[in-house]
Amino acid sequence: MLTAVLSHERTLVLGGLSAVIALAWAWLLMGAGLGMEEMDMGGGQMMMMAPAWSPSYAAMILVMWIVMMAAMMLPSAAPAILLVSAVTRQSGRGGGMSASWLFAFGYLAVWSGFSVIAAALQWGLDRAGLLSDAMASANSVMAGLLLIVAGIYQWTPWKQACLRQCRSPLDHVTRYWRKGVLGPAWAGARNGAFCLGCCWMLMALLFVGGLMNALWIAGLALLVLIEKLLPFGPRVSQATGVALIAWGAVVLLR
Repeated sequence: MLTAVLSHERTLVLGGLSAVIALAWAWLLMGAGLGMEEMDMGGGQMMMMAPAWSPSYAAMILVMWIVMMAAMMLPSAAPAILLVSAVTRQSGRGGGMSASWLFAFGYLAVWSGFSVIAAALQWGLDRAGLLSDAMASANSVMAGLLLIVAGIYQWTPWKQACLRQCRSPLDHVTRYWRKGVLGPAWAGARNGAFCLGCCWMLMALLFVGGLMNALWIAGLALLVLIEKLLPFGPRVSQATGVALIAWGAVVLLR
């Protein structure tokens, strides 16, 4: 009976997560509701122009960041979210499916906090003239330095420690579970905090490739997925660090 319940809950949670991730990606691919304007550059060339900053545009940028973080981070968090349902049921706590969604809510709450900082940073960079209309770095020095710093961070003990925690979510589901309705949300927030510590510099690279570059966003999301879920993830993380340092050095030299 318990096996059947767990299987049913797993299917429902996985289906719900897949729907959320698919909707997030679809919204990003459709332009994230930012209302980018086309400008004729002559010779049949068109360039997308971002609207001027206003309270409503700033709110849309924040929403874009939150949805983008959900699209990029939820796939790699899916095993932990599914684990919550199984552990909750097997421990006799009940409400495995609701616990999974509370865990996901706590996880995304951490990345929403990061999104607030990222949106504010985007506003500052745009005001300083350091971003192009494609929301990518318009300054080669800034792009090169971001690549090098991100590459170095891939090798730091802090990165590796956070990555180990992200790859072993069972502690967050069992050892650090708090009693009460918000217990799963707290466990999710803790897991999200370690994933933030692991991946924040990779997210900063969105300013290098461009916030409207779907291939760049998907590439970073795939890298996060490999780092967190595959057996050779830590080695890929370090190899990526070397590649980013080399790439940044080339950008600076040019």
